[in-house]
This record gives sequence, structure tokens and C-alpha cells, in this order.
Amino acid sequence: MTAMTALRQIAPEPAPASGPAGPELDWLLASLQTNRFMPHPPPDSIFVGDGDYRAIGAEFLGHFIRIGRLQPHERVFDIGCGIGRMAVPLTQYLDPARGSYDGVDPVMEGILWCAQTITPAYPRFRFQRLDIAHPLYNPQGSLPGIEVRFGFANGSFDFITMISVATHLPPDELVVYLQEAARLLAPGGRLFLTAFAIDGSTGLERLSFKRWQDGPGWYAIDEAPLAAAGIDTAFLLEQAAQAGLTVENLRPGHWRGISAAHYQDVLIATKPGGGR
Repeated sequence: MTAMTALRQIAPEPAPASGPAGPELDWLLASLQTNRFMPHPPPDSIFVGDGDYRAIGAEFLGHFIRIGRLQPHERVFDIGCGIGRMAVPLTQYLDPARGSYDGVDPVMEGILWCAQTITPAYPRFRFQRLDIAHPLYNPQGSLPGIEVRFGFANGSFDFITMISVATHLPPDELVVYLQEAARLLAPGGRLFLTAFAIDGSTGLERLSFKRWQDGPGWYAIDEAPLAAAGIDTAFLLEQAAQAGLTVENLRPGHWRGISAAHYQDVLIATKPGGGR
């Protein structure tokens, strides 16, 4: 299967009627950035990414709803939840009685803050630390990345996020994560994954990637290759398809030096079935 044939063209869908849309959604996203009652970790404890914690969280909630069709009643699994940047805004969107959120991450400090700050107020938001080895985030981890298997039953989730996770994984580990996402999604469920998908230069990229040896992986920082990892677009699409997912779209991000609504590329892939 080629990269192009792996993409299934699906017309954009409106935001779900059961959740906010249009001006109401705009108001929700704006309020998330200014609501002083929303939890916020100490600034020096934020180890995930650059930029404004609240603004990025609100931005992605908008992407989840508009691009990923996330609905309030759905079960969300956040792989690489960090210190709750996605979880905090989701507390204001997911239905407290029907929706749910599970987040996993190898960094204990982030999990502790989330479990102590978010879960007491939102019991259906749960956090779990997994001792996955990673040279930057958990160098002493006991579980190799190629052996990752998340402790949930098949079909446990409707929506899985991997925000800035693929950008820190070598290709062989990314394959395992895609397979796990496919296993854990219920029919009709969606994977929302961000990546630096390498498919040719625009000449305007904000990061300059070099191929890692002869494989499908790329890196931008010599001293720490997994600080900003790229992946061949064809490899990403083919591995998603081999995992059993239908790739709907790969939306280019503005890291390429183009106009886009998001920085990294966004891949939306669906678990077949479920009447979608």
C-alpha cells in the first residue's frame, strides 16, 4: 500500500450536536485560558513542550472536537499525558457521568500532580505511571519501548491521543504504539496523533531533519535524536494501516513553514466498524 492509497478521503464533519459548536465552542476555549480556578501546575514543573500551558491545552481541545470529532460522552485515552496539559481542558468538556479519561506517562512527577489535583475533583479522570524506558524522559525505565502493552482490555476507548509522542519515538517503538492504539480502540474510535511526517522539503521548515541511518526515522538535533524525531510519511501511513486502522487524513502542520492551524502534523485514523 502506498502513502497516497492509505489515505481515505472523508469529508469534514460538523462538531457533534451533543457538544458545543461554533461560538459556544469558541467561548469555551477562550474561557479555559482565563479561568483562574482551573488547575495549573507550578511553572517550573512543566516538562512537556514549550509555550503557554493553558493556551496549548485549549488549542488541542478545539482540534479534538473539530478535527477528531470528540464527543462529550466518549472514553479518552491520553498516551503521554505528561502533567495534564490535555486533561485539564478536557475536564470542562467530557460529560462527568458518561465520559472518561485515562492518562499514562513515564514521568512520575506529572502523574502525581494530575492524580492529586485533577482526580479528586473529577473521579472519572485517572492517571497511571508506566515505567517505560526513554533516554530523555525516563532513562532508568524498566520496560523497553518495543515491549509496551497498556493495561486495558481490547476496545476500551473511543478516542486515543498521542500529542508530541511520536516526535520522541524511534520507528520500531512507534509501530508498537500504533498496534496498541488499534487494539484499544472500539470500532469507530479515532486515533489523534501528532508527528513530524517527512515527505519532502518545502524549503521553509522550522526544523531541519536528517535521516537516521537508512531507516524511516529522522532527527533534528544531533545531541539528542529523540528530542525531535521525524518519521517517513509513507512508513507512518503504512504502519497505521497494518495495525488495522483506516487513515482518514494527515493534516500538515505549520512547522513546515506553511499556514496551518497546528504546529505538528496531525494524523486521524479510525478503527473500522461502529457504523461510521
